[in-house]
Amino acid sequence: MSQPPVTHQDFTRAFRDTLGMFATGIAVVTTRAPNGEAIGLTVNSFNSVSLDPPLIVWSLARHLQSLPVFEDCEYYAVNVLAEDQQHLSQLFATRSDDKFAGLEIDDGLYGVPLLRGCCARFECRNTARHDGGDHLVFLSEVVRFDREDRAPLIFHGGAYRRLAPL
Repeated sequence: MSQPPVTHQDFTRAFRDTLGMFATGIAVVTTRAPNGEAIGLTVNSFNSVSLDPPLIVWSLARHLQSLPVFEDCEYYAVNVLAEDQQHLSQLFATRSDDKFAGLEIDDGLYGVPLLRGCCARFECRNTARHDGGDHLVFLSEVVRFDREDRAPLIFHGGAYRRLAPL
């Protein structure tokens, strides 16, 4: 028996749901706009690439208004959220005008905002950008990092999750 034709929309939804079966951490990428404004957004596309040199990769949807700021900045930070920071994931996933209002932040290299309480923070030099279809892929050198012994916030199957010991 043959399968009914699948629409592009059905394929896209099924593909997204299937990708969601890969559990990921949640991070907020932050930088400063040329006017000094702090900019940040939630991503789950962050991953390590190389230890020598220390490289990471993440991607950003081309339709987002903040794309030019991240594309042109020299430095940015990847703040890996801890399990009690779901509110930050949701905040930085919105289109809010001032996502940093009321937040205590640290100043990273060149004034890049660093979120407090994260399980890891990576300060990166924006080294290379590559076409990735409807996303722009950022490959960057890690120039400084720190970590706290905290459990990470996890996303799997369209929902936030927590790690559980085996």
